[in-house]
Amino acid sequence: MVTILYFAWLREHTGCATEEIKINADMHTVGDIVAYLKAQSDGHANALGDMDTVRVAVNRTYGNIDTEITTGDEIAFFPPVTGG
Repeated sequence: MVTILYFAWLREHTGCATEEIKINADMHTVGDIVAYLKAQSDGHANALGDMDTVRVAVNRTYGNIDTEITTGDEIAFFPPVTGG
Protein backbone atom coordinates (compact mmCIF):
# COMPACT_ATOMS: atom_id res chain seq x y z
CA MET A 1 0.00 0.00 0.00
CA VAL A 2 0.98 3.60 -0.59
CA THR A 3 -0.69 6.64 0.89
CA ILE A 4 -1.77 9.34 -1.55
CA LEU A 5 -2.30 12.91 -0.29
CA TYR A 6 -4.06 15.64 -2.27
CA PHE A 7 -3.85 19.34 -1.45
CA ALA A 8 -5.78 22.46 -2.51
CA TRP A 9 -7.68 22.15 -5.81
CA LEU A 10 -6.43 18.59 -6.33
CA ARG A 11 -8.37 17.57 -3.21
CA GLU A 12 -11.46 19.33 -4.57
CA HIS A 13 -11.27 17.54 -7.93
CA THR A 14 -10.60 14.07 -6.51
CA GLY A 15 -13.12 14.46 -3.71
CA CYS A 16 -10.70 13.22 -1.07
CA ALA A 17 -7.73 14.46 0.93
CA THR A 18 -6.10 11.06 1.24
CA GLU A 19 -6.44 7.54 -0.04
CA GLU A 20 -4.50 4.33 0.15
CA ILE A 21 -3.90 2.15 -2.85
CA LYS A 22 -2.26 -1.20 -3.25
CA ILE A 23 0.58 -1.03 -5.72
CA ASN A 24 1.02 -3.89 -8.12
CA ALA A 25 4.08 -5.31 -9.84
CA ASP A 26 3.70 -2.84 -12.74
CA MET A 27 3.87 0.27 -10.54
CA HIS A 28 7.44 1.45 -10.12
CA THR A 29 7.28 5.25 -10.47
CA VAL A 30 5.06 8.20 -9.65
CA GLY A 31 4.10 8.22 -13.33
CA ASP A 32 2.75 4.68 -12.97
CA ILE A 33 0.67 5.78 -9.97
CA VAL A 34 -0.60 8.82 -11.87
CA ALA A 35 -1.71 6.64 -14.80
CA TYR A 36 -3.55 4.33 -12.40
CA LEU A 37 -5.20 7.20 -10.51
CA LYS A 38 -6.32 9.00 -13.67
CA ALA A 39 -8.28 5.88 -14.63
CA GLN A 40 -10.15 5.84 -11.30
CA SER A 41 -12.52 8.78 -11.91
CA ASP A 42 -13.10 11.88 -13.99
CA GLY A 43 -12.08 13.95 -10.97
CA HIS A 44 -8.74 12.17 -10.69
CA ALA A 45 -8.19 12.52 -14.44
CA ASN A 46 -8.96 16.22 -14.24
CA ALA A 47 -6.73 16.80 -11.19
CA LEU A 48 -3.76 14.89 -12.60
CA GLY A 49 -4.32 15.62 -16.28
CA ASP A 50 -1.54 18.19 -16.60
CA MET A 51 1.41 17.17 -14.46
CA ASP A 52 3.20 20.40 -15.48
CA THR A 53 0.82 22.18 -13.07
CA VAL A 54 1.12 19.60 -10.28
CA ARG A 55 4.01 19.15 -7.89
CA VAL A 56 4.79 15.84 -6.23
CA ALA A 57 6.66 14.74 -3.14
CA VAL A 58 7.52 11.20 -2.15
CA ASN A 59 8.10 10.77 1.57
CA ARG A 60 8.22 14.58 1.90
CA THR A 61 10.99 14.98 -0.66
CA TYR A 62 10.24 16.74 -3.95
CA GLY A 63 10.13 14.39 -6.90
CA ASN A 64 8.68 14.05 -10.38
CA ILE A 65 6.91 11.45 -12.48
CA ASP A 66 10.14 9.43 -12.77
CA THR A 67 10.63 9.16 -8.99
CA GLU A 68 10.62 5.53 -7.91
CA ILE A 69 8.04 4.34 -5.40
CA THR A 70 7.70 1.34 -3.14
CA THR A 71 5.25 -0.11 -0.66
CA GLY A 72 4.81 2.14 2.37
CA ASP A 73 5.59 5.40 0.56
CA GLU A 74 3.62 8.60 1.03
CA ILE A 75 2.98 10.39 -2.27
CA ALA A 76 1.67 13.96 -2.11
CA PHE A 77 0.23 15.95 -5.01
CA PHE A 78 -0.09 19.73 -4.68
CA PRO A 79 -0.14 22.90 -6.76
CA PRO A 80 3.01 24.99 -7.15
CA VAL A 81 3.66 27.14 -4.11
CA THR A 82 4.51 30.79 -4.60
CA GLY A 83 5.46 33.47 -2.17
CA GLY A 84 4.59 37.10 -2.19
